[in-house]
Amino acid sequence: MTERLPGFSTLSIHAGAQPDPTTGARATPIYQTTSFVFNDADHAASLFGLQSFGNIYTRIGNPTNAVLEERVAALEGGTAAVAVASGHAAQVVVFQTLLQPGDEFIAARRLYGGSINQFSHAFKSFGWNVVWADTDDVSTFEKALTPKTKAIFIESIANPGGTVTDIEAIAAIARKAGVPLIVDNTLASPYLIKPIDHGADIVVHSLTKFLGGHGNSIGGIIVDAGTFDWSRDGRYPALSEPRPEYHGIKLQETFGNFAFAIAARVLGLRDLGPALSPFNAFLILTGIETLGLRVQRHSDNAKAVAEWLSTHPAVAWVNYAGLPGDRYHNLARKYSPKGAGAVFTFGLKGGYDAGISLVSNVKLFSHLANVGDTRSLIIHPASTTHSQLNDAQKAQAGAGVDVVRLSVGLEDKEDLIADLDQALKA
Repeated sequence: MTERLPGFSTLSIHAGAQPDPTTGARATPIYQTTSFVFNDADHAASLFGLQSFGNIYTRIGNPTNAVLEERVAALEGGTAAVAVASGHAAQVVVFQTLLQPGDEFIAARRLYGGSINQFSHAFKSFGWNVVWADTDDVSTFEKALTPKTKAIFIESIANPGGTVTDIEAIAAIARKAGVPLIVDNTLASPYLIKPIDHGADIVVHSLTKFLGGHGNSIGGIIVDAGTFDWSRDGRYPALSEPRPEYHGIKLQETFGNFAFAIAARVLGLRDLGPALSPFNAFLILTGIETLGLRVQRHSDNAKAVAEWLSTHPAVAWVNYAGLPGDRYHNLARKYSPKGAGAVFTFGLKGGYDAGISLVSNVKLFSHLANVGDTRSLIIHPASTTHSQLNDAQKAQAGAGVDVVRLSVGLEDKEDLIADLDQALKA
């Protein structure tokens, strides 16, 4: 008789958690402390030498954060996870673990505007170079490969357009090239898509969005799939070569299928320092408990709003993979059969000025730069999140001058439609 594997909602509530052994508290406590007492000198030495697991200092790890890490790893089907201060911090730690100055990585053009900016500008300070490819033509990923390529980066559902990426096709290219596939799964959440099931080696999230879900906490997380052999050809010395700061330990050899998570923690998080607050970890854990319920409602509401917008005379087009006529509908059916998510874009016939007018006249939707909140959100990317790009780059990123992005929340769909209707009339 085989042991039953817990379902998604059960894991969302219970994974990584147990009653506090000292007080019996059922909710995970907030361990609001900077550091932790050692049992004795030998215990301290073993912790610092990676010879045993435990808590040293909250910059490196914390019991509240550890529950969050185990829960997200369980939901994604990974071997381990590392929580950090933001989604951007997660990306920095991932690439700092993988890349050396002069190395390259390939990234999809359709990405969150902040990631495009981070990759194009901030990463140059580290000597890391991005090469762009087109998810609508996966052959461009293969053509972009060079001997300097160390990773491929995509989003499962791309921000801001809500387009669905063919993860398996790009994973095959990464596998053939011997480089890891990194997937930002923020917009989908593991409720809709589990990238590891489709070939991802590393998954990152902005915990700020759907996993936290309430617009009250910033955080990020890195999930190790445990699927990549980091010592295969010596291309990833941080994991395959002896670490002098840890008495010559080889991380891949010592930690096996969770070596990348260990490296991200004891090399990246330790030295770069983007630690997640235990209080934020507590709030995000509370959000995750209702993840499945929320994301299903988000998706159902978004589909209803997208259907209504597609018939409105002021709307030129709607990009929502949940609509049968959408070019990404078949990919959505394959990768995200429970729904196409909460975030999508549409174009107004009046162009840039009409977009500005719409976001200025909504009353229920909040005009701000975020997604994944219980509240419905709206933004005009060309004037905000993607304003640093030229018009051609905005169009490539799915943020043309006529584009409006919605993150549809949990309100009654009739109220959301009424609010958009009055704002479009205004």
